[in-house]
Amino acid sequence: MGFNYGEMMKQAKIMQKQMEKVQEELKDMKFEASAGGGAVKVTVNGEQDVLEVKINKDVADPDDIEMLEDMVLVAVNDAIKQSKDEAKNKLAGVTGGLNIPGF
Repeated sequence: MGFNYGEMMKQAKIMQKQMEKVQEELKDMKFEASAGGGAVKVTVNGEQDVLEVKINKDVADPDDIEMLEDMVLVAVNDAIKQSKDEAKNKLAGVTGGLNIPGF
């Protein structure tokens, strides 16, 4: 029983098409996270681009900018983590759980 290079290439092309489809789906997905009880809200897409930052004006204290900066940082990191987790889950379905570098 020999190695079927043609079949392997066929499977690789199918997987590539599926991965492209997942990447397109992720592009259109939005992930929202908040910090400070909703005082700061951040939305990112599946490519981890920040789409929107909303800050409640009541938390904009000029004497405590560090707190606001921390809330923005927490919300951005959480939204990006959600996006990465979703990408990992979707791509795992395509790759059968194989850890393929770059994906």
